[in-house]
Amino acid sequence: MSGITIAIDGFSACGKSTLAKQVAKHYGYIFIDSGAMYRAVTLFALQNGLIENGELNSSRLIDKLKDVKLRFEDKEGYSRIFLNEV
Repeated sequence: MSGITIAIDGFSACGKSTLAKQVAKHYGYIFIDSGAMYRAVTLFALQNGLIENGELNSSRLIDKLKDVKLRFEDKEGYSRIFLNEV
């Protein structure tokens, strides 16, 4: 895939997502919400019993990362993340 990657960083609630969505739309890119990626992997960890007593078993998660498939889909400016096609 050719093109550029644009990362936007900043303080909470300063408009990063709003700006990123506008930039992605302008250039025809897919807006990828990294926070959604973290939440999806957390959901995977919960679904697979990798969090016990509030503690993540990071070595087991690392072993299972090959089973994590994340996909972003952009529909009319709204980005959706899919974890293992769900």
